[in-house]
Order: sequence, then structure tokens, then C-alpha cells
Amino acid sequence: MKFPCMNSQTKPKESVHSSTPLISNFNDRIRPMLDAVDKLRHLKVMDEGIQLPTIVVVGDQSSGKSSVLESLAGISLPRGQGICTRVPLIMRLQNHSSPEPKFHLEYHGKKVPTDEASISEAISSATDEITGDGKCISNTPLTLVVKKKGVPDLTMVDLPGITRVPVHGQPEDIYEQINNIIMEYIKPKESIILNVLSATVDFPTCESIRMSQKVDKTGERTLAVVTKVDKSPEGLLEKVTADDVNIGLGYVCVRNRIGDETYEEARIEEATLFRSHPLLSKIDKSIVGVPVLAQKLVQIQATSISNCLPDIVKKINEKLNQNAAELNNMPRNLSSIVDSVTEFMRVLGSAKETLRNILITGEFNEFPDDANMHCTARLSEMLDSYAADLESKSPWNNNKDSFLTEEVKVLGETKAFLIILQRRVEVIAETPVQFAHKVWNYVEDVFVRVLVMKSESFPHLQSFTRWAAHNVMTKVRNNSIERVKEIVEMEKMADYSCSPDYISTWTRLMLQQQQFKDVMNDGSKPKKLHFEMLGDVEFGHLKDTQIVQQAFDIKMRLMSYWKIVLRRLNLVNKDMEQDITSELMGGPSDCGGIERMLEESPSVATKREKLNRSIKLLRDSKDVVAKIIGRISLNGERSN
Repeated sequence: MKFPCMNSQTKPKESVHSSTPLISNFNDRIRPMLDAVDKLRHLKVMDEGIQLPTIVVVGDQSSGKSSVLESLAGISLPRGQGICTRVPLIMRLQNHSSPEPKFHLEYHGKKVPTDEASISEAISSATDEITGDGKCISNTPLTLVVKKKGVPDLTMVDLPGITRVPVHGQPEDIYEQINNIIMEYIKPKESIILNVLSATVDFPTCESIRMSQKVDKTGERTLAVVTKVDKSPEGLLEKVTADDVNIGLGYVCVRNRIGDETYEEARIEEATLFRSHPLLSKIDKSIVGVPVLAQKLVQIQATSISNCLPDIVKKINEKLNQNAAELNNMPRNLSSIVDSVTEFMRVLGSAKETLRNILITGEFNEFPDDANMHCTARLSEMLDSYAADLESKSPWNNNKDSFLTEEVKVLGETKAFLIILQRRVEVIAETPVQFAHKVWNYVEDVFVRVLVMKSESFPHLQSFTRWAAHNVMTKVRNNSIERVKEIVEMEKMADYSCSPDYISTWTRLMLQQQQFKDVMNDGSKPKKLHFEMLGDVEFGHLKDTQIVQQAFDIKMRLMSYWKIVLRRLNLVNKDMEQDITSELMGGPSDCGGIERMLEESPSVATKREKLNRSIKLLRDSKDVVAKIIGRISLNGERSN
């Protein structure tokens, strides 16, 4: 539909409209504040969870919503059957000193100029581009900037009209989609709800009223505009004075433009209607007419912005500080080989420190609730179990009934001591090897987990550390197990020890020999004694001979020596740090390899980019708010 001013026959009438502003006594401070909020909205500060004071226009389908906005803006909006507004339409009205108006659309990051005659067509075209073909709706906003002499300084968001029944190819869930968009916009406490109601319906039955009451129960931020008053004037006075639906900001009754009327003609007709109509003339003049509506919206908007600015400043600063701290806590953004090598060394150093804490010093502050990572405690449990296992397999625990039998039997051999020792060691030979495997499997799990945790921001480095850790642990495990096997074999071959502990134990045990002889020689006493390390032992099967006494000596020497055997088999090599560090440091062959390993994961890179973008947005927003607050303060000082 062509705008009337483009018709040559209506130009004189429009010139009258251009010289008669809709609102002439607006405050000079309103425009700068509104510009600041518009800039914040353009910067998309709301994407950071910071709500802006916004006039949100809602209404049931065919309530006259578009006509109200046309009257305020002095332009024509898309008309037709079904839903004409299919995206949130942000209308930025700016009083323009020049008689030549300017118009443009903003969407999808671009600015599209248009003219007054083509606004409706341009909006429809942009809407189709946003929503695609068909009658679908979208939550992606479209901004219309109107710079025109005489319009009020307002920014409003026009939302799709509410309908329950899909028609003309609309999706089946059209009501739910529209409901979700409207609730998103009217829910924030910063939003002013401009509820457009038709005088032809009962207000409590309007869907838009029900929606606004859900988020604004007292109506303190809801303003109602009653349209089509000329079609249903009966009882209107009672409706707007009784206020059965809690409209806290009050009502404004308007008559919208009809047919080919110019906006100036429509305002004249509106004033005449409310002045002369027998029923409508009874309504207080402070709540009738588009000019009154414009004045109220400007005042409400200015108050809302002034009230919200301090909270906006606070939230911007809080969000900025939070994002800056989060960015600082992220791994360094590596832009050079030097950075890569430095970060590589940091990862290794941090991993080594953690391993040292949990494997050696017994500190587990990094894993307070993960018992499996309390390594010293777990290793101690393994060692205790291992020692108990060795002890349970000790030959002295199972042959008390055959005391000295084996020793006597082999005394004819040249190396009786060694033969018995070899037999004893053979029984437990697999126990220390199995234990070594168990320990190193556990240490490898811990080792890999720590390295992966420390390099989680660098997937290529994680892959390398897994490989390096496996190689290191395989090497260390194999060396350790080989040493254990060597110790076992050495115990089979050795038949002496110069350990002071061995000599001391053997000397103490041999003190029992005289008591043993006495019992053996006294046939009147039961052949039973309590021996150190053996407990109560019966030996009635023995006869006192020189061989038995020699067997006793071998037994005591074996028992003394066995303590040395167990002590040596209990040794576990925990000093891995040098091997681990040298293997990891020797893994990459060149600095370029390190640089490639320390490429950020896509998720970390995306997060860093998002934080940087957010910080820039918030800093720009902070500058915008600071300038407007400074300007308000300066104007306040001048007025004083």
C-alpha cells in the first residue's frame, strides 16, 4: 500500500502534518538516553543476559495493533490476511530536524535503505528473507529506523499478533510459537507492555491480557491502548474506569486512521470524535488520542531508562569482570614457537608437581574426593597386602609338625642351606612379580590421568602424552619387574649375608638351642617348646643327635636370612621422576612438533573467541553507558 504523501494530491496535507509534530514538548534528555539504549541493543548486549528497558507491543490478531504503530510513526506497515508481523519488528522512531525523512532496515548484519512509499514492501521482503518462504514466524528481529520530523522519540518492539487457529499455510503450532516469542519479550521486569485492545471485545477474554497478567500480575508495567472506539463506544467509559484487568499504567483510547485519510486528517477526526460524540466525549481528555499516547509512552520510556541505567551499568561491569577472569584463567593463546615451548614446559612441570604430590608426598588437594588418586594410601594398602601375602606363604607357618625334618634330610648335601633356601624362595617367586605388575598398572593409570588432565586444552598434546606415558611406563615397568626377578634369582643363589640385622637375629635365635638340647636329653618331659618366630612347636619325632643339632643351626640361619629375603622382595622403586621427565622431554624432535601439539581444541578456541567477543561488546556497552551518564550529569549541573 502506497503511503499517502507520495500522492501528489495529498502533498499539501502532508506538509501540514510535517509542520505539526505529534509531540512537541519532549524532553531534550530523552533522545540521548534512547540513543544509548538503541546502541546497546544494536551491540546485542541482551545476548549477555543484560535486559534493556523496552516497550513491547502485543495484541490479539486484528486488535488494531499495526494501526496504532502507523499512527505513532506516520508510516504504512504491511497489511493483509493472517499474520502480517512474523518477526519481532523493532521500530526506532527519531524526531528529525530535516523535512526530508530517512528510513532504513537492519537485519542479518546489514543496513538496507528504503523510502516512505516502499517501507511496507521492504519489511515484507526482509521478513521473507528471515523466515523463509511460507507463513512461518521467527524470533530473529528486524529493525526499522524512522527518522522523521514530528515523530516521538520512541523505540518499540512489535510482536506477531496472537492467534490460536492456523490459517493460510501457517504451522500447526503457530500459537505456541507466538506465545513463546511474546513471553520472552514481556517477561523481563525491564519491559513495558503496550497491550493493544479492541473496544469491540471484553478485555478479560483477550489473550494478550492473559499473557501480560502472567508476568505482570499487578499491571505496574502495562499500558493499555483501546482501538476501534468509534465502532463500539457503548460501555467503553465503564471499561476503562473500572479496570477489571489491572492496567497499572492506565488506558489510552484512540481512533486510528480510516481509509485514505492522511495522518493529520486522522488526528483532526480523532479530536472531533472525542470532543463531540455523546458517549466518547465523557471520557477524560487525559486518556484519549494518539498525541496523548505518544506523550505517555515517551514519559514512561524516559522514566524506565533512567531507573534501569544504574542496574545496567552494574550488570555490564559484573559480566565484564566475570568474562575477563574466565579468559585469564584459560590456557595461554599460543601464537609463536616460544609460547608453545613455554606452555609445553608448564604442562610438564604441572604434571610432575601433581605426580610428586600424590605419589611421593601424599598430598591430594587436587583430588579431595577421589580416593583412587590418593596414591600413597592406595600403594600402602597394596604393600600391606603384598607383605601379608608373602608372610602367609612363609615356610615356617606350615611345617611345625615336621620341625627340622627337611633340614635333617638334606644335611647330607654339600650346600644344604642353599638347597632349602631355593625351595623356599621358589614357593613365593611369582608373588613379588605379580605385585610389581599390579603396582605399575595402577601407577600408569594415575600417570596417564594426570597428564591428560593437565593437557586437556590441547588435544594433539593429549594424544602425544598418552603415547609417551605408555612408552615410559612400559619401560619403567619392564625394568622394575626385571629387577624383581633378578632379586628373586639372587635369593636362590646366595647362601650368606653380612647384614648386621641378619647376624643379630641369628645370634638371638641360637640362644634357644641350649633349651632345645635340654628338652631333647630329658626323656621325662614332653618334647615341646615355644620358639621365637615359630610359636609352639612339638618335636617328638626327633632324636637327639649331632645331625639334629646341625639342623637346628641351619633352621635358625634360614629364619634369620628369610627376614632379609622378605625385606629385599618388599622393595618397590618409586623414584620415576627422572625417567618420566627425560622421556617426555625427549618425545618431540623439534619445536615445530611442540607447536603442532599445542594447537587448541575446537571447543577451547571457540570459547576463547566467544569470551573475547563478549568482552569487546561489554566494553563498548560500558563506554556507551558512561557517555550517556556523563551527559545526563552535565545537563543536570547546567540546569542547576
